[in-house]
Amino acid sequence: MPWYPSDLAGEGCCEIVVTAPSFEWLAGFTKKLVDERFVACGQIIREIRSIYWWDGAVRHGTEARVALHTRRTLVPEIVALTEELHPYETPCVVVTPLVGGSPAYLDWVEEETREPAQPR
Repeated sequence: MPWYPSDLAGEGCCEIVVTAPSFEWLAGFTKKLVDERFVACGQIIREIRSIYWWDGAVRHGTEARVALHTRRTLVPEIVALTEELHPYETPCVVVTPLVGGSPAYLDWVEEETREPAQPR
């Protein structure tokens, strides 16, 4: 069973948010995703403040955050790649389906991303 809701398996676009310990790592990761046409673009915020539970205690620190725009059908591959390459044990990766927007922009996102890999 896929980890994502079944409605994300359809056509259309989504935004994937990923956080990371540094701007430099996240910028390199985002460039890889754009270069390999997993995403049309990534909009990075250099520094956010995160407060969270981890290992039984409240933690806080700074992170970088990116909003990635892509096809919904590429979500499983992007999540798998993130989990493989990310320095965190449990990276923040959340997906929001785009229910509207500029038709020209959403068309551009789909044109600039590749088709998903065929299941094995």
